[in-house]
Amino acid sequence: MLKSKVIPIMPWTASSFWDLNPKSLLVLVFGLILFGLGEACLVLANLGSTPWTVLSQGLSAQLGVPLGMMTFIISGMALLSWIPIKVRPGIGTLLNMVIIAWVLGSMVEAFDSPKTLLARCLLTILGIFLVGLASAIYLTCHLGSGPRDGLMVGLCQVTGLRVSVVRTAIEVTVSLLGWLLGGTLGLGTVLFAIGVGWAMQLSLDGLISLFGDSKV
Repeated sequence: MLKSKVIPIMPWTASSFWDLNPKSLLVLVFGLILFGLGEACLVLANLGSTPWTVLSQGLSAQLGVPLGMMTFIISGMALLSWIPIKVRPGIGTLLNMVIIAWVLGSMVEAFDSPKTLLARCLLTILGIFLVGLASAIYLTCHLGSGPRDGLMVGLCQVTGLRVSVVRTAIEVTVSLLGWLLGGTLGLGTVLFAIGVGWAMQLSLDGLISLFGDSKV
């Protein structure tokens, strides 16, 4: 199987996008749960929507489409963008949509937002770190990515740029476009846009240092 040259090969990397190897699946599920926890931290911090949600808000306002439906449409468009950049889905693409949503919903229902601004800022930073780390973990399984992560990986392969640069460029562009269309920016939105790509890059570098890398 042709592996991404952007995401390193780890001891738990699967042999194909639909490989049911227990080790690969276990790491994948762990990474996606961690991703859901990071997303929950960002929601509970209540300092602003993530960049893609801001874009959904803006397009929803301009087109008169419900926010949930617009979010779904944007995810579909992100998936379609995989075709020209030759990114393929896998079992991780399906589990991404199920596990992250379940963990996010469960955590938001179980916990209240912190009262102080300091606590909310710290929770935002924790959420950004967790999303970056979780992305690095689950993507190194090479079992397929979520719609937006797949776009990032494909653009990295096409441009030859590092994950930190491409992810930051995507998030900042999406944030600004959403804001121009009428979406709401917040402190959390800005921090996420400029921080998550670097959190992911540092996490990938850390995994390489700990477990080695067999890029192909």
